[in-house]
Amino acid sequence: MARELNFDGLVGPTHNYGGLSFGNVASAEHAGALSNPRQAALQGLEKMRALHAIGVPQAILPPHPRPELALARRLGFEGDDREVLGRVARELPQLLAALYSASAMWTANAATVSPSADSADGRVHFTPANLQNKIHRHLEAETTARVLRAVFPDPARFAHHLPLPGTAALGDEGAANHTRLAPEHRLPGVQLFVYGESAAHPWAPRPRLFPARQTLEASAALARLHRVPAERCVLAQQHPETIDQGVFHNDVISVGHRDVFFYHERAFAEGEAPVLELAEKYERLTGARLRLVRATDSDLTVSDAVATYLFNSQLVTLPGERTLLVAPRECEEHPQVRGYVEALVAGDSPLDEVRYFDLRQSMHGGGGPACLRLRVVLTEAEEAAMAPGVRFDTALGERLVAWIERHYRDRILPADLADPALLVETRTALDELTRLLGLGSVYDFQLAGSGSA
Repeated sequence: MARELNFDGLVGPTHNYGGLSFGNVASAEHAGALSNPRQAALQGLEKMRALHAIGVPQAILPPHPRPELALARRLGFEGDDREVLGRVARELPQLLAALYSASAMWTANAATVSPSADSADGRVHFTPANLQNKIHRHLEAETTARVLRAVFPDPARFAHHLPLPGTAALGDEGAANHTRLAPEHRLPGVQLFVYGESAAHPWAPRPRLFPARQTLEASAALARLHRVPAERCVLAQQHPETIDQGVFHNDVISVGHRDVFFYHERAFAEGEAPVLELAEKYERLTGARLRLVRATDSDLTVSDAVATYLFNSQLVTLPGERTLLVAPRECEEHPQVRGYVEALVAGDSPLDEVRYFDLRQSMHGGGGPACLRLRVVLTEAEEAAMAPGVRFDTALGERLVAWIERHYRDRILPADLADPALLVETRTALDELTRLLGLGSVYDFQLAGSGSA
């Protein structure tokens, strides 16, 4: 037996709207706005609690420590923590926002994961994303690697790779550009790797306004590292025009789960060709047909998809083999999108139900339900070998609510990031959280002391 666990990222205590993600429309629109870290964390936790209650396995990945002052010191800012914060706030306020970014909450970007059923060596493979395109996200790779090793410690069952080199030619944004499809989680499947451009093919179409964050070379390297045979891989280029409309990751324009692939007709540069290749390889490998749900421009435009994050919904299997679409509240509030989703659920599509969740704090930063989770398929033995304290249940949910209410502020504005007390509050909260989850010391400040703030 095997099942898929959704590892949701807890929203961190420094959740703020820094407007740091060029190419992410929501991030730009809400730059400098008032954020509510407590509400953001509770909204994410409510989604976890609700999915757990209906039988969808959930687990937790902790926030990253912020601010990341090691970067400021590498850039020449000297002194104790308080002095460094003060200097950065005065001289480089945009850097201060990056140092405080809580973007690790979007764990779809944490890593690419291949299950043991697909890998030639029979192990689950993890490669933390280098996220080299944005400095505030590039900071995440080292901590992500350390956390994943703590959660999945057994080298006989889990293979941990280093992040790809942090260069534009090998830009890697993690599972947001990766989808795995299989009739059942325990069976071999087909993996879709989506890229925006190729360093080896500079003449190929590419976006003109916003950056393409994933490269062909990175996607191919991930497939090799994870020992996924070529007959189980499809490499597809994202449509450059959709990137320029705000589709900065493939999970903003398509989503797959088990034998269902839900996508917009403008998702890929070569139109239907990658989807046909995916369906053909799936049928050849599994003997079954891939169930395709194709949205056209007449159903909803790319702009509608970006505004509502419909394709950044989660697809999950409920008891009884029913497929649930976990969508953001914005889809329900958009008449065109709501009508389209209701028609899918009422008709003969593979989507049996839809549930809407209020995740506005995350959505305003540019991340919907699917951004908040990293999917990890594990056999029973592999699940037994992971750190038990991160597995979500009702009791853990109650402890996390109390922890959030004890440590999180209910408002943060850009000016608040210069407050040294926020650094101390965050470290205190995260130190307690790692004990609550049974992870031990996974943060730099735990390993080297708590600093001098």
